[in-house]
Amino acid sequence: MSEQPASTDTARQQLEPAAADAVRAYAARTRENADQFAAVLEDIAANGLPSVENCTPWEELREAHLARLAAQRPAVA
Repeated sequence: MSEQPASTDTARQQLEPAAADAVRAYAARTRENADQFAAVLEDIAANGLPSVENCTPWEELREAHLARLAAQRPAVA
């Protein structure tokens, strides 16, 4: 690996307005997902793990997710 210092160029390339809006929307979705995940972890910390009867097996979750992905993708002839 090189011992050269990282570039100190501070000039930034501005995004097009549509691209900036898309990045902001992605950031908002990511923040919302992180907040939901944090809430689940806080609930587990406060109340413990849910009972097995109240959980969905990971295989079912995987199959449902794969079905959603397949529905989004056009069929190949």
